[in-house]
Amino acid sequence: MRRVVLKLSGEALASPASDETIDASTVDFLAREIAGAMQRGGLELAVVVGGGNIWRGATGAMAGMNRANSDLMGMLGTVINALALQDAIESHGRATRVMSAISMDQVAEPYIRRRAVRHLEKGRVVIFAAGMGNPYFTTDTPAAQRAAEIEADIVLKGTHGGVDGVYDDDPRVNASAVRFDEISFDQVIARDLRVMDMTAITFCKDNRLPLRIFDLMAPGNLGRALDGHAVGTLVQ
Repeated sequence: MRRVVLKLSGEALASPASDETIDASTVDFLAREIAGAMQRGGLELAVVVGGGNIWRGATGAMAGMNRANSDLMGMLGTVINALALQDAIESHGRATRVMSAISMDQVAEPYIRRRAVRHLEKGRVVIFAAGMGNPYFTTDTPAAQRAAEIEADIVLKGTHGGVDGVYDDDPRVNASAVRFDEISFDQVIARDLRVMDMTAITFCKDNRLPLRIFDLMAPGNLGRALDGHAVGTLVQ
């Protein structure tokens, strides 16, 4: 794999052992994993980070907020997470660029596809923030969209909380749930397996974009996924 998009949730930046919205040791672990992965020659890595550790648009909407406003708050949360991740990755010696779908020139570059590709070609880790800049979408969908736009080879969906792939049932409530090593997009859709936002799943299917879902919090797993090992579940 030459060009890869890594999707991680905002909750991955927090820690159950801490009350902090952004846990410094957890962010440093993720940064070390990303910096270590970049030692592979020729790898071009973009990251899409969520904002659920700070604000979820759907949660605000359920509490009576305007959904569009609530989603905009969530997008701003992703920018905060992107800046935290940028600082941590650069502390490990890797150049980065944060590109935002919402204009905020003082803290991030605007997202321009050709500029993003150029950063990747120069070996910089590109962190896409603010989703697509539009409400009513989770950050899974812009991860798939950005991957298609920059012609990535695969989307890596890093999970946390012990779920390490696609199962036939929720393994957190059903100890007998069976994990798939490989599954098709058609099967995921037909069985309504909520491994990722369904809009993102259908987008990946329509654009023939493979997806690997794996446990990002296991040390070395990102590198193993990039090296083509059968970690988690491959969806294609």
